[in-house]
Amino acid sequence: MPILAVLSLLSSAIAPGAALLAYFYWKDRYDAEPFPKVFLMFILGAVAVLPAVFFQHGLQSFTGESTLAFSFISTSLVEESLKWIILMAIIYNHKVFDEPYDGIVYAVSVSLGFATVENILYAWYTQNTFSAMLYRAFLPVSGHALFGVMMGYYLGKAKFTSNKTKYIGYSLILPIVWHGLFDYILLSSAKYWAWFILPFMAVLWIRGLRKVHTANSRSPFRWLKRDEEVKLEEIRP
Repeated sequence: MPILAVLSLLSSAIAPGAALLAYFYWKDRYDAEPFPKVFLMFILGAVAVLPAVFFQHGLQSFTGESTLAFSFISTSLVEESLKWIILMAIIYNHKVFDEPYDGIVYAVSVSLGFATVENILYAWYTQNTFSAMLYRAFLPVSGHALFGVMMGYYLGKAKFTSNKTKYIGYSLILPIVWHGLFDYILLSSAKYWAWFILPFMAVLWIRGLRKVHTANSRSPFRWLKRDEEVKLEEIRP
């Protein structure tokens, strides 16, 4: 394959994940996360594709031809559990996780790292077209990002509330359920999938953006930022 064709393929596969990562990173209104740490989580999410493929291959004999089992066990359970383990092992107790929205930033980073490698593999091994890559950007890639928003939001609630066990459970179970539903719709509605997936994605985006707003509104740094604005107003001539 010519170099220009490879670069074009890689760009089309990487661009959606990079754009969504930038969007959610810049949504951090009060205390932006250190980008090297965000990028590290993105890379770890990308690496998680390898054990995911291993586990999914091992589960094939268990799930068989069942679309339901494939959607909720082989895909959703495996992928969301690996992302969750990375977050719990590296970020949850780290000092950089110091406001609720940080959970969303890091969970989205892990999710988009995973989704970007999936996208590269899809583009490399299939006859990809512009419409196919656009489909990937609007559905699987943005789906991973929104499952990450959900996971990170509840990790943020667990970190900064007293009911930790409940919200840590939500941070794993809810993304698994929503991801499973997403895959099940795509795999079981071959002819009329758009009638189901488009409203489903609209609900995911609405819920996701509400969680972004709520997490930001609970930042302990919002009052500091407001104090700085007041001080600037006082010293202006």
